Amino acid sequence: MSAPALSPPLSKLLDHSGAALLAVRQGRSLNDVLPELPAEARPGVQALTFQALRRLGAVDAVLHALVTKPPAPRISALLCVALALLWPSETPAYPDHTLVDQAVAAARRRTPGAAAFVNAVLRRFLREREAQVAAAQRSPAALWNHPPWWIDRLRRDWPAQWQDLLAAANQHPPMTLRVNRRRCSGADYLRALAVQGRAAVLLDDPAFGGQALQLTQPCPVDRLPGFAQGEVSVQDASAQRAAWLLWRSGLAPGARVLDACAAPGGKSAHLLELADLDLLALDVDAQRLRRVSETLQRLGLQAELKAGDAGQPADWWDGRPFDAVLLDAPCSASGIVRRHPDIRWLRRDTDIDTLAALQARLLDALWPLLKPGGCLLYATCSIFKIEGQDQIDAFLQRHVGDGAVLDPASPGHLLTVPDNHRLGDDARSPHDGFYYALIRKT
Repeated sequence: MSAPALSPPLSKLLDHSGAALLAVRQGRSLNDVLPELPAEARPGVQALTFQALRRLGAVDAVLHALVTKPPAPRISALLCVALALLWPSETPAYPDHTLVDQAVAAARRRTPGAAAFVNAVLRRFLREREAQVAAAQRSPAALWNHPPWWIDRLRRDWPAQWQDLLAAANQHPPMTLRVNRRRCSGADYLRALAVQGRAAVLLDDPAFGGQALQLTQPCPVDRLPGFAQGEVSVQDASAQRAAWLLWRSGLAPGARVLDACAAPGGKSAHLLELADLDLLALDVDAQRLRRVSETLQRLGLQAELKAGDAGQPADWWDGRPFDAVLLDAPCSASGIVRRHPDIRWLRRDTDIDTLAALQARLLDALWPLLKPGGCLLYATCSIFKIEGQDQIDAFLQRHVGDGAVLDPASPGHLLTVPDNHRLGDDARSPHDGFYYALIRKT
């Protein structure tokens, strides 16, 4: 077996992280940027860039105060990464002098003439750190590290919880596992983890059927026992509710089910772990369907896969109605921003209305495909009400004569705050933000 690749020196990680941050500023997702980096650099670059993105509002404000003329974009991004790592912390990732030295080395390698400038800016910040931090945090965008429009929307939607939601979005998320019920029980897998020396807790909420565990310390998936053999998958507890909600709605063996926006396939796989179903996994992106196929193959599951726009059933539907439809609709992803801290800086306020219109179109297009007596489960990983409660209220009004009835089992909005009574299982580690509505056709 070959030795594991060593992580590049910090100066190279800082250089790559500056480039990744600049790419986000230019509108690219980190999910697209990170695979382009050398494999040995990706974990380190992701960690550094995540840190910068979680503090970007604050370091932007500080950088603006420290310089009279904006530096070149690549140097500005490098400085933002370095400033984020120099931000006051009880457990700093690196000693201050090491960080400054390596940031200067990164600048010298990329733009030699900027090395002295980077050195001067970072050393000035260290001299004035307490005052600079205090001054920056007078701005809401710097205090909460979110765009102003995002802050305003949460304040309107959740007047009692908006501050907790913003604070939670800057925390590190837990790593939650879904144990494949066809292979072993959650309790058995907990013991397998213990043999490996990995601590975990079984989530005791009945909503998860004893198959959801949360690791005390995250780890690479290839180090999980039985991962390659399909015994377990990584899936946040909020996302695991989807399959359980549909299955407990009364799905019989062999039921015909549509997962309308299936990629990357976690919810399709979970449904098939719970029951033998005639499942169609549909996605508008044929390339992303490959991930669905890989997921099902690893877990030893089968489904029909088809590329198509869920909003245009005439292009792919064979006319046979479905017993159940899962619409995990495209959304702002505002509920999973702690896992993807670039989202808050990539989204624009105008995107939210556009996404809400798309969600309404998909709901209206898929509703006629459902059998009388069937269920449609609408889901978004969003905490914005326009993509959740408001969306479904409007749908029910539009279809009041079509037998659309909201099931009382619908969880509604699940928030990333400990006092959300609807989570119920582990208030110490709230799950991702989601919205669920289970709609029956009478």
